[in-house]
Amino acid sequence: MDTANLNLPEHLINRELSVLEFNRRVLVQAEDGQIPLLERLKFLCIVSTNLDEFFEIRVAGLQQRLEAGTPPAGPDSLTPQKALTGISDSAHNLVADQYYLLNTELIPALRDAGINFVPRSQWSPEQRDWLNLFFQREIVPTLSPILLDPARPFPRILNKSLNFIVGLDGIHAFGKPAERAIVQTPRSLPHLIHLPPDLAATGPTDFVFLSSIIHAFVDELFAGMEVTGCYQFRVTRNSDLYVDEEEVDNLMRAIEGELASNNYGAAVRLEITHDCPISLSNFLLDVFDLSELDFYPVEGPVNLNRLLAVYNMTEREKLKYPVFTPGLPEAARDAADPFRLIREQDLLLNHPYESFGPVLDFISRAAQDPDVVAIKMTLYRVGDDSPVVDRLVAAAQSGKEVTAVVELRARFDEAANIAFANRLQEAGAQVVYGVVGFKTHCKMTLVVRREGNELKRYVHLATGNYHPGTARSYTDYGLLTADEALTDDVHHVFLQLTSMTHIPPLKKLVQSPFYLHDHLLRLIEDEISNANAGGAGHIIAKLNSLVEPKIISALYRASAAGVMVDLIVRGMCCLRPGLPGVSDNIRVRSIVGRFLEHSRVYYFHSNGEEKVYCSSADWMDRNIFRRVETCFPIENKTLKKRILGDLDLYLGDTTNAWELSSDGHWTRQSPAAGQPPLSAQETLLSRLAESG
Repeated sequence: MDTANLNLPEHLINRELSVLEFNRRVLVQAEDGQIPLLERLKFLCIVSTNLDEFFEIRVAGLQQRLEAGTPPAGPDSLTPQKALTGISDSAHNLVADQYYLLNTELIPALRDAGINFVPRSQWSPEQRDWLNLFFQREIVPTLSPILLDPARPFPRILNKSLNFIVGLDGIHAFGKPAERAIVQTPRSLPHLIHLPPDLAATGPTDFVFLSSIIHAFVDELFAGMEVTGCYQFRVTRNSDLYVDEEEVDNLMRAIEGELASNNYGAAVRLEITHDCPISLSNFLLDVFDLSELDFYPVEGPVNLNRLLAVYNMTEREKLKYPVFTPGLPEAARDAADPFRLIREQDLLLNHPYESFGPVLDFISRAAQDPDVVAIKMTLYRVGDDSPVVDRLVAAAQSGKEVTAVVELRARFDEAANIAFANRLQEAGAQVVYGVVGFKTHCKMTLVVRREGNELKRYVHLATGNYHPGTARSYTDYGLLTADEALTDDVHHVFLQLTSMTHIPPLKKLVQSPFYLHDHLLRLIEDEISNANAGGAGHIIAKLNSLVEPKIISALYRASAAGVMVDLIVRGMCCLRPGLPGVSDNIRVRSIVGRFLEHSRVYYFHSNGEEKVYCSSADWMDRNIFRRVETCFPIENKTLKKRILGDLDLYLGDTTNAWELSSDGHWTRQSPAAGQPPLSAQETLLSRLAESG
């Protein structure tokens, strides 16, 4: 087989542009009139949240590379400058479509449903009086307007905060001309003000934007001067923490120090209301050292994320997805003793359709059981007020040996992780912070229990975090098992994470950064060999992201050899399917629906042996080479069959599925003529969860 043409740069899609395509798919959910109205609003907010992180990390990184000199092009042949130009074009179109949808569809539909954002032009005299009083009592005491002059230079602007640039005319109190001022709003202020029911025009859910209130009464902040204009703006900054781990003595203290200044990194994007005069917009671009590529005029609030408060403050069942109660596998329903249950059989949980309760119960029982002598756990994201941390604290306080491997560099969760790490240490737990140079991203718990004259080990392995909140909205698999080979492997990985010792070859678990890449390539090569020998070759991978060039090249070789490759990739995908002679046998689809697809599953036909793995790792350079990840086999035939059935649902989905073409564009799928629609998520919900 001639593979010379399989590794050309044009065979790869730019990763950043692929991320924006994913957000386009999320925005289509907000546009879908079949989805409940408040859920559509929520999808709109998710796009904004995703774009914030995209600019804070991905765009910021490209700008840094550009400023550093003449950086080389990426694997797809795009230089940072070309990538930034493409990003700007795509992101501007995406943002314009967001605000068009908000203004022309969502706000009118919400108004019809009794949820109204009352503009200044429609305030009644009574509403205006109440809002002015609110302004004087609740807002003015928190503000420090800055009139710009040589003694008061442009203030430091907090990342993603709401600000106003105010045009002024006249003479200020000390006899000098006044031209411009900046008003910064503290993050403690709510961005949506709920009008009292007796003042609401359309019902109990009338809101006023904080920006509208400040705009209406800003002249009261500048007595004796004329306000010629008031325009909201928002700056997004580089938020990627940089800590030279080789040079610091205490990683926690170094990260704490970096967090203190992280809100003031280099500016990467300026959002400003669309009617701001060019002179003021250009002034702000100069202040923040940004170009037209980084300038985003918007027709509405500059921070759409804040609209999510409407979802949380509005109890309207018909405007949201139907509630459900996560189900339980039959074996776990009446299990009084989780250890006995796990000894007797492996337990597979499919969240959010099935409850996270058995995992919490497993940890709770371990914390309370006098026969349990040790608990070891990796913690990447656990959320605020975590019941998992509560249980580990209780276990440590009761005298059990508790070891927590806490990843301090979990992006945007650094402060929360530092807080609960300190809490665990104060309770007597042994806390370590992963491995210098590598993020600890694997999800595993080990419980050691004395049973008679021996110690028995139990483990939980998962594709997702120990975060009960995301377990209600992310799809993930978790395995509870007492398999001796797997528990021994987990024991050795924990030894390695705490002592940095060399460990023997693992029996069943596959670990990055050591073996996972080679293992995946070997499994792909086995499919190629089987296909070349006349057998059937089939690979299925369900991932969040597919980026790593050598794996993509191996998949191209597999396709050229006749192996069928089905990829279910939620977000980033740099592989181009359907290229003649390169990827004819590769199909890529993405499922975007009610739940965030987060589980990672790998399937290889393996000449009929059908190998199935679940993993914490995506097929990305960072997961494979710069993170500690685990990949664990599903060997029980019933559980394996169950996962394969789930994959079949995703591959047959005609409701939430999109397919990728070779030009990098995605097309939403629909049922064939005469066929009923199929939603993998809704099917799993009906099979595994309980309604109501």
